[in-house]
Amino acid sequence: MTETNLNQSFERVLIANRGEIAVRVIRAVREMGMESVAVYSEADRTAPHVTLADRSVCIGPPPVTDSYLNVAAVIAAAKNSGAQAIHPGYGLLSENADFAEAVTEAGLIWIGPPPAAMRLMASKTDARAAMIEAGVPVVPGGDVDESARVGFPLLVKAAAGGGGKGMRRVDSAADLADAVAACQREAGKSFGDDTIFLERFLEHPRHVEVQVMADQQGTVIHLGERECSVQRRHQKVVEESPSVAVTDALRDEMGATAVAAAQSVGYVGAGTVEFLLDEDGSYYFLEMNTRLQVEHPVTELVTGLDLVHEQLRVAQGQPLSINQESMRQHGHAIECRIYAEDPETYLPQTGEIAVLSVPDGPGIRHDAGIEEGWTVGVDYDPLLAKLCAWGRTRTEAIQRMTRALSEYSVLGVQTNLALLRHVVAHPEFAKGNTKTSFLTDFPYKAEPVPPIAYAARALMALHGLPATTAAVSEGPDTGDSQSPWGRLKGWRL
Repeated sequence: MTETNLNQSFERVLIANRGEIAVRVIRAVREMGMESVAVYSEADRTAPHVTLADRSVCIGPPPVTDSYLNVAAVIAAAKNSGAQAIHPGYGLLSENADFAEAVTEAGLIWIGPPPAAMRLMASKTDARAAMIEAGVPVVPGGDVDESARVGFPLLVKAAAGGGGKGMRRVDSAADLADAVAACQREAGKSFGDDTIFLERFLEHPRHVEVQVMADQQGTVIHLGERECSVQRRHQKVVEESPSVAVTDALRDEMGATAVAAAQSVGYVGAGTVEFLLDEDGSYYFLEMNTRLQVEHPVTELVTGLDLVHEQLRVAQGQPLSINQESMRQHGHAIECRIYAEDPETYLPQTGEIAVLSVPDGPGIRHDAGIEEGWTVGVDYDPLLAKLCAWGRTRTEAIQRMTRALSEYSVLGVQTNLALLRHVVAHPEFAKGNTKTSFLTDFPYKAEPVPPIAYAARALMALHGLPATTAAVSEGPDTGDSQSPWGRLKGWRL
């Protein structure tokens, strides 16, 4: 976004994405009285985001590089469909500064931050230098030849990209050279840039991020923090807001720091400043995500704001609908990411979704890009949906999420639902002991499931009931009126 976008309105928005985030943005666009345009690969021809949009355009074959990452095809789709603006969602091209520039050069409105800010924050080393200049605290670090000053243990990190790729922990100088070589190979393959740097390893930090919003008039505010410490392989699994480790005073301080970070790079739109929060209360800049986050719903649930609505307003040159003084948080929200993956190995899984039973009720939000009959393939990210629960207190939110997860059933493809139930039900989670090492300290281990339990799960899913191993019964009547065994009165396996 630039000053030239001030007072520019648009009526049709192309969503340059797929899956649950495309569905979520399409709905927001419709709520704002605008038309939506979906793009899709040949593999996604019948995907929910395609059928939901007002218009849709095929942009290529299944491989992501030939479709969703094809800049020319996406821009041509916008032009041919009459879209005046492009919303990138998250992932894919959302943090690609070259794409943002191509959008504006094509005479379209980019619903995102200025390309210069994107480019600066995309490089961890450049972002780190910019934050030091802005007075934002950063984790001690440096170049490869500065390992003695940084100290061990340390992290070798790729300067570009994210998602835990190109990252290795090193505990001694003897292991440094091998780790550097491995990170360079992985970074070069994943991001096309093998630049790496060193950063001191914090033993038991929390991953706490602050949501910021900025308009074209120069107003920048923060919307509180999200706790994102429950991760596997440096990728988030469970997020919540607010963080149990952040006091009101610390929230104000971290929020002000995040605002300063955004202001220092001329930021506009929705963004997230990520920090590592140490056990002693010290916090350090980690990175800035120059887009809407996967976990943005928890912020929406506790603030009452619609972040996509704000993005659309800002892109048209309108001021933010809220100021810092009027920003309030209400209650507590938790998000669980539902992946098509093995809950123990985290390996992606494929298959056709034969049964999908989704919980509902007060305080429950379900963002999804799947439906029954949908085939989960190998071409795209395994994220299927996001289940959120809001409560007046954290305890109530956990109770509500526990109930919702027990009622969530997916048959036909393996998911991480068992892992999510393990996390939310864990006593240490209830205590708020959610460090980044949570799943290492308290790993999920699957219990052997009797073959008959699979039939029981299928029966319960068809009845719209929780598909858990607890469903297996040899008694003629459990006494539970909500159980199929209770309903069937005397029937047994």
